[in-house]
Amino acid sequence: MYADQAYNLKISGVGEEMSMLPSSNSDSGLKANQRNTARFNFRTTERIKKTVERAAALTGQDMSSFAINAVYQRAIATIQAHEVTHLEPEDHQAFFDALDNPPAPTEKLSAAFARHEEQVDNR
Repeated sequence: MYADQAYNLKISGVGEEMSMLPSSNSDSGLKANQRNTARFNFRTTERIKKTVERAAALTGQDMSSFAINAVYQRAIATIQAHEVTHLEPEDHQAFFDALDNPPAPTEKLSAAFARHEEQVDNR
């Protein structure tokens, strides 16, 4: 049941890595035909500004495009780092087995569900 569904998992193997996330190529982010309507306004030091200007010039981009692309790529990487669960191959089967056949709830878990039902569900 669960093994057939998409998860945010990365399974690492010897010399290979398989990601169950969409590839970064499938989300091109900034498309040429999209109109930019949202704004970012922030201040920085002169040193940082000059560094960004230099990097943008080296890549043939204007500073705004370079900065937006860099921020966007960093945001995607940060989100993926927080949403991805890494599994080694030996843990993969155990993980999906636990999802398909969960153990019976313990007394503490049953008590927690009862408290939740009393405190939250009965509002």
